[in-house]
Amino acid sequence: MWVRLAVFVCWLVLGGQGQDRASFRRSGDRNGRCQYTFTVDSPVESSCPSSIGGPETENLSVRLKLLEALVSRFLGAEGLTEVAREASDVQETRRLIQDKEQLDRQVQELRRRVEELTMETEKLREKPCPLVQADPTDGFGVMKGSGLVTNGEFQELKAELSELPAPAKVRENVQNNTGCGELVSVGEPETHQKAEGITGKYGMWFQDPMATGRYYGPNTVWRINAVGKDVKELYAYENLEQLSRGFPMKVVVLPEPVESTGATVYRGFLYYQRRQSPTLLRFDLASEKIVARKDLPQAGFHGKYPYSWGGYTDIDLAVDEQGLWAIYSTDKAKGAIVLSQLDPESLEVIRSWETNVRKNKVANAFMICGRLYTVASYSTKTTTVNYTFDTASGKSKMLDVPFHNHYRYSSMIDYNYAKKKLYAWDNFHMVTYDIKLGGF
Repeated sequence: MWVRLAVFVCWLVLGGQGQDRASFRRSGDRNGRCQYTFTVDSPVESSCPSSIGGPETENLSVRLKLLEALVSRFLGAEGLTEVAREASDVQETRRLIQDKEQLDRQVQELRRRVEELTMETEKLREKPCPLVQADPTDGFGVMKGSGLVTNGEFQELKAELSELPAPAKVRENVQNNTGCGELVSVGEPETHQKAEGITGKYGMWFQDPMATGRYYGPNTVWRINAVGKDVKELYAYENLEQLSRGFPMKVVVLPEPVESTGATVYRGFLYYQRRQSPTLLRFDLASEKIVARKDLPQAGFHGKYPYSWGGYTDIDLAVDEQGLWAIYSTDKAKGAIVLSQLDPESLEVIRSWETNVRKNKVANAFMICGRLYTVASYSTKTTTVNYTFDTASGKSKMLDVPFHNHYRYSSMIDYNYAKKKLYAWDNFHMVTYDIKLGGF
């Protein structure tokens, strides 16, 4: 369009006489620049004079300058404005494309969040709990007991049996075991529930073998997740069915934190060790108050004499047909298991026995009919109940009763004499075992 305009202007400037002899040429020089050349034949001269100048030359020069000014005006003003406008449109288009891409990413993120919230809402609707806010990381549909475990929070050692030279007994046992028998077999584990959150890797669960019935009966199930620095939540379930469904009927917040997996329930009370201390506590489940406390004399605690799997399991409380027991060790016993029978009201030591098996060489222990039993390994799938100590005779012996760690990490094993079962916490799973007792 600009070329045609230039030709039209040239025709106006140079006049009509030479318009049929004028020519226009556009070419590039050696440097690549575009050059415009106008050639006009003289209407009166057949050749150019030798000297440069004269009125005609000056007139032609004036006309050429006028032409250059007109071309520069049209190309330099309107042409450059059009180019600049096109460049501005390109930049604006790029900005719009970038804004669109950013909005698309935000929409995708919002859709993902909506999907997550929808799934979480469905979980909460499936497992409602009016007592505490639900936590999606806990398979029980209730708030986790404590924060995540940190380095050094739990110990881990290898389990194996090692006997020590038998030291003298601390006191004589005057109780007989009439009506009881020796453990002869342990059945296959039956799984009742699985904890999903990290706080449920280790834990405790039990039913009261001698429930008073004031507020909680013999079918009430109690559970504590044991992972964390400040474990205080005690979950109560109406029965095993409600446990398997993950619906607690109550969450009790203990006034003082629990140490490890050695607690037990007996006669309407929770008995447990206070965190990082040898202090035993008696907690009334009905009034939700601590009604007795007592230090276990000379007992090692917080990792001094644990079971082989660690976990600060220095003091393990147990219940059987003869009452309340503490399984622990002392400096005097040099790491061998000390067994003490406790007064369930005052927590005073009634009598004690010193065994010839080192505590950190067995995975766990429990009491049946006044007899201590130990388990060889916490992680081997098929292990054994490998040792027993009889408080009636003060004698011990080796055993070889098969025991199955189905999920390969048993952190708690307790006996319930009313149900005639062992209760265990095996790598997030709450399981029970049927047992069979024989004659002595």
